[in-house]
Amino acid sequence: MEPAPDTELELLDQWCGGSDRAGDLLLRRCFPLLYRFFINKVGDATDDLVQQTLIACVRHREKILDSGAFRMYLLKIARSRLYDHLRAMRRRAGHVDDDFEQVSVAAAGTSNTSRFGRAQAAVQVRDALRGLPVDLQMVVELHYWEDHSTAEIAELLEVPQGTVKSRLRRAREALEGNLGADSAAVDDMLGRARPEVEAEVPEPSQ
Repeated sequence: MEPAPDTELELLDQWCGGSDRAGDLLLRRCFPLLYRFFINKVGDATDDLVQQTLIACVRHREKILDSGAFRMYLLKIARSRLYDHLRAMRRRAGHVDDDFEQVSVAAAGTSNTSRFGRAQAAVQVRDALRGLPVDLQMVVELHYWEDHSTAEIAELLEVPQGTVKSRLRRAREALEGNLGADSAAVDDMLGRARPEVEAEVPEPSQ
């Protein structure tokens, strides 16, 4: 019988101990999740933010190992890197407000990406998502693209579950209006718009 594969927590510990093989395996496991998290929010800055997120995992290794929940902690770090990136863009544009329950990635000045497939229906949905406030876009994508429950998203975002449910409802209402579709149709469109990971996995670094 083949031995069980190393867990992500074990790979992180081995990578921090100097194993390049563990770093490569960890990146390959995590890249699809991080790619989907960033790609429709920051476009061509995705690879850089994926690397920043993984480097932060190394710095916060002890906290992650103690948490026992690697992917949840990974997404918390990714959210922090996203906010930092958007704040920096808005500062360069002369804005000082950082209310991401009101500001969208489109308003923050991030560009879309040519790395997506160009199926018109999917492009339309992704553009509509980019027009939502960042915190609403995040909730929708985590729910529909990563199958997270509202309770899991609440833990990740460190907000009450009722807040997540409210954001999800507001986002769906906005998407229904922007896409001219009913609730069932929006559900189907969101599922079909889930990005496929076609990008080359970058080399891990510490």
